[in-house]
Amino acid sequence: MEYHNPVLLHPTVEGLAIRPNGIYVDVTFGGGGHSKEILARLGAAGKLFAFDQDEDALANTLPDERFTLIHENFRYIKRFLRFHNIKSVDGILADLGVSSHQFDVAERGFSTRFDAELDMRMSKRTELSAYKVVNEYDAENLTRVFYDYGELNNAPALARTIIEAREYEVIKNTAQLKEVLSRYLPAHKSHKILAQIYQAIRIEVNQEMEVLKEFLLQALEILNPGGRLSVLSYHSLEDRLVKRFMKNGLFEGEPERDFFGNFSVPFKSIGKLIVPDQQEIKINNRARSAKLRIAEKV
Repeated sequence: MEYHNPVLLHPTVEGLAIRPNGIYVDVTFGGGGHSKEILARLGAAGKLFAFDQDEDALANTLPDERFTLIHENFRYIKRFLRFHNIKSVDGILADLGVSSHQFDVAERGFSTRFDAELDMRMSKRTELSAYKVVNEYDAENLTRVFYDYGELNNAPALARTIIEAREYEVIKNTAQLKEVLSRYLPAHKSHKILAQIYQAIRIEVNQEMEVLKEFLLQALEILNPGGRLSVLSYHSLEDRLVKRFMKNGLFEGEPERDFFGNFSVPFKSIGKLIVPDQQEIKINNRARSAKLRIAEKV
C-alpha cells in the first residue's frame, strides 16, 4: 500500500522556485513524495529539512546527507530549525490535512469507511483524542467544535444528542458514534454529514487551525526575502486562513493604512489558485478538494 500519493506534486514544488544551493523545508513529510522532488532539484550544497509528528512517517526517511527529518509538529518549525542552526530558509512547503496512509489505517479512526476506536490523533504522543472530545466535552464546547470546524448548522442538536447518549454508555468507537447520531444521517447524504462530523472532531483533536496560524506566522518570520511559501489545503477553513494571510499578513480584519490609504503587505501572490485537473482527480480521488496557493515574501 502506498503511504501517500502527493497531490499537485510538480506545481507545489515548482512553486518554491528552488535554488540549487538553497535551504528548504517540507513541513508535512508523510511518504516523502514532495521531499524527494525537492531533493531532485537541489544541488550538492542544498539542504532540506522535513517535519512530521506521525510516528509512522519515520519509516519513510530518505537516505540523503542533504536531508534531515524532524519528528515534531510543524507548529514548532522555528524552534527546531534553530536547534539545527538554521535561522532563515528559502522556501517552505505544506501539504495540509490527513495523509492517505492515515485514512487507510483503520485503527487510526480518521476514515468514515471503518469502525475503529475514537482516536484521530496525528501523533500518538498527544493526550487529546476523539474519545476525550466525544465523552468529556460539555455541550458548549461540543457545539463549538461541530459549528466552527464542521460548519454544521445543527451543531447544538448533535452535541445534545451525544451528551444524552453518553449518560447511559461511554461512546468508545466510531460505530457507536454513528449509531448515536443516526437520526441526523439521512441515507442520501449520510457520508457527507459524517465527513463533516469527523472533520470537526479531527481538527479539534489536532488543534489544526491553531497549528496552521502558528506555522504561518513563523513561516513569514523565517523566510528570506524572495523566499516562497507553497501551501496545499483541503477544506475552506484552512484555505481561508492561508488566502487571507498571504494577502495581507492577517487572519481576519483589514491591515492598517497610512495617511495616503496604502498598506504594506508581507507577501506577493505568485500566479492564481491552482486546483487538480480531472485526470489527477480520477487517479487520486482525495485530490478533488485540494487548493494550492503560492506566495513570495516581499
